[in-house]
Amino acid sequence: MTHKKIRFMLNQQVVETTLPPGMVALDFIRQQQRLTGTKESCREGECGSCSVLLGHPRAEGVEYKAVASCLLPLGELDGKHMVTIEGLNGEKLTPVQQALVDHGGVQCGYCTPGFVISLTDYFLGAGAYDPVEALAALDGNICRCTGYVSIRRCIDDLCRRFAPLLDTGKPRVPQLIEWGMLPAYFLDIPDQIKSLLPSAPKAIRQIESESLIVAGTTDLMIQVPGKLLRGPLEFVSGMDQLTGITEEHNQVILGAAVTMEEFKISPLLRRLFPGHDEYMKRVASRIIRNRATLAGNIVNASPIADVTIFLLPLQTRLLLVSENSQRQVPLERFYKAYKEMDLQAGEILQTITFPKPSPTGLFNFEKVARRKYLDIAACNSAIYLEVRDRMITRVGISAGGVAPIPLLLKATTQFLEGKPIEGKTIQTAAGIMQEEIAPISDVRGSADYKRLLLRQLFYAHFLVLFPDFIKAEELL
Repeated sequence: MTHKKIRFMLNQQVVETTLPPGMVALDFIRQQQRLTGTKESCREGECGSCSVLLGHPRAEGVEYKAVASCLLPLGELDGKHMVTIEGLNGEKLTPVQQALVDHGGVQCGYCTPGFVISLTDYFLGAGAYDPVEALAALDGNICRCTGYVSIRRCIDDLCRRFAPLLDTGKPRVPQLIEWGMLPAYFLDIPDQIKSLLPSAPKAIRQIESESLIVAGTTDLMIQVPGKLLRGPLEFVSGMDQLTGITEEHNQVILGAAVTMEEFKISPLLRRLFPGHDEYMKRVASRIIRNRATLAGNIVNASPIADVTIFLLPLQTRLLLVSENSQRQVPLERFYKAYKEMDLQAGEILQTITFPKPSPTGLFNFEKVARRKYLDIAACNSAIYLEVRDRMITRVGISAGGVAPIPLLLKATTQFLEGKPIEGKTIQTAAGIMQEEIAPISDVRGSADYKRLLLRQLFYAHFLVLFPDFIKAEELL
């Protein structure tokens, strides 16, 4: 099978290849290009050893994000700039590399290239340099030797040294080149990438129906790597119709290919949902959020999909588009059975829309997993409430991990509407909720355990949102 030519920048060189677009980028780096600084370990995006910088062309230059190359298909590199650890190396160590050495942040060294990539990504994109945020940027990088204290010292040192030098009013790349964090060739990349870009980006209606539509591939690369390798594939992450987070006519509109990280850092969403940043820190790591998309989370149809559970209580609607038609489907009706959706042949999810929450509306998201961060939920839940004079006037509650589909608790919400915020109301609603769910025992816990988890998450919503009205002892 002849594959379309893929052209991209790999460090300082233009690369052209006709290898399968579904080939894992990590394999291409190590096996075809012999760039073995990028390490292979988990092949599931869990450890960060294979991290690379992926540069996307933008109007103002190139925007870089650290991503896991073990979950990155080769075809996604077309027209982009991929930077491995070799692309950062120079005649002497960069400040990031030197700080890791100086503070003992390097032992066996296997994970070190990934840490260097993720820290460089942080210094490329952060609005200001803060040790806490810099440490959070490394949430997808695991070290098996150092115990992390030495790496924290490295981060503190770097932020202390470079925070006073940062000029947020100037382009970032030239500043990092001046500090020695980036090689000088980065200045030439924007012009070099322009020659690689297609003359006209493909529109949604031009997608061939037999193609497998892919965007982030953070699930597909694990679930069906062979299917991706065989193709044909249609890469949609760069389509203008699928990007952007906007507010129009009192509606919030999310492009289907918006990444989890874009969703997390959106100023609009942070304003509408005060706890939004903390909620999203519980959803994957940064190197995964930089690739995973909202549409991918929704159409994967997992009963515990975090973003789906987040969106369900908000009266969210999906715009599904095909070559000749389009239709809107409420998110709560999109799921028919386990992994079965109301998605017809040839349709693609274009936008995700929900009404702008009321200024007095209240929202909370809860999740329980074996680990607090970087883990799949055993059970998750979200709630949206509007309250007047301590009476619930509107409510939506979602539950994940307790049914074959992401569940909107309709009977529970129907009971709560018009009821006062008090312990007795919440306890009665919790009993109704137990009749709506049907959890099963699996590797994440028994059915009884999940029933208990959801009840506790349900109680947590009210304890968090109404600390002056509801006390934990009322719910015992």
